[in-house]
Amino acid sequence: MSQKKKKEDFDVDFGFGSLKLGGLFDGLDKLVDAAAKLKEMGGEYSKEGEIDLSHLKKGMKGVFGVTVKTGIGGQGPVVESFGNIRKTKEGPKVEEEREPLSDIFDEDDGVIVMLEMPGVAKEDITVTLEGDILEVIAQSQSRKYRKELLLPSAVQAETIAWTYQNGVLEVTVKKG
Repeated sequence: MSQKKKKEDFDVDFGFGSLKLGGLFDGLDKLVDAAAKLKEMGGEYSKEGEIDLSHLKKGMKGVFGVTVKTGIGGQGPVVESFGNIRKTKEGPKVEEEREPLSDIFDEDDGVIVMLEMPGVAKEDITVTLEGDILEVIAQSQSRKYRKELLLPSAVQAETIAWTYQNGVLEVTVKKG
């Protein structure tokens, strides 16, 4: 029997149990390779998390990132992307509208949603709730954000409230 583990069987112990991450690391390798290729094509990192693509179109900036969440509802790791680079049949496309980084917290009495949307003012934000779908749109002269989120529980739409401070939007709504 081989002593060598397959990549997909790579275990990491976080102190509360182990997690198989081999496949995840393969995906991260591909992401790092793609970023290196972008840099070779002339893209430059202008700020943390942003890539300058102005050589393609004046003022164009691409933002792409992923979050990895574990321990959500007994399922395995959940990988979500954020930013303004979308995969299309023709290849990656940079859009003006960004998808903000978000977290959903399913509490005993309600649901809390946090979204990171720097560069907009409170009056630039629209929050709507249709059934169990929360939609957030924000638009200033320099930034545009849009995100639709499926809430984990039935909620009471009339109890929705939100605050925006230091680039972070917090939406709370009581369960139905």
